[in-house]
Amino acid sequence: MAEPELVRVMDYILNRCNERDIEAVAAAVVKRRRNLVMFGGVKNMPDPQRLARDLSAQLNIEAGMEGVRKSIQEMAVRIIKQEAPELTDAQVAELTRAWVPPARDGAAGGNSPPRNLLESMIEQFVAFSTGRMSPEEDKSLRDEMGAWPDRYWKAFPPVVRLIITDFLKGGIAEGEFRTKLTTALSLC
Repeated sequence: MAEPELVRVMDYILNRCNERDIEAVAAAVVKRRRNLVMFGGVKNMPDPQRLARDLSAQLNIEAGMEGVRKSIQEMAVRIIKQEAPELTDAQVAELTRAWVPPARDGAAGGNSPPRNLLESMIEQFVAFSTGRMSPEEDKSLRDEMGAWPDRYWKAFPPVVRLIITDFLKGGIAEGEFRTKLTTALSLC
């Protein structure tokens, strides 16, 4: 006999889902299947409560801007190694230092736009990149600036580019994206 929860889910999928909902369900199934394969089944899946406790303890230990900087540097290393596995560790370290400067430099990009303008540019860029921007807004920006996505990308500080790339490639969820972006912008 099927579990009542499974019956409700199947009923929803088969009888009430619209096209957008079906896409969301399909994406969730793909993600769940990938996680099951990656972790070798339900028994080996990470315990969310334990992960939350561990993360909370780590945040308490690494509080402050240096902890945030370290997290951003680790994310940069992960993206660099993922995108260019042929690079040596020294080259990865050099790129990471260029993208996420040491704390004594203070800002990640001295000639980046003011924060409020940068936030607006990021919102527009992400909306465009995820297909959430209206064709009218895109046309308006192109009429005003030409190839605006390229111009915006070049204007973003390297750490912002890393975070956007990670989000657009599905490496982080939208909530984590927003948190990391806020942190990165406070460093810029």
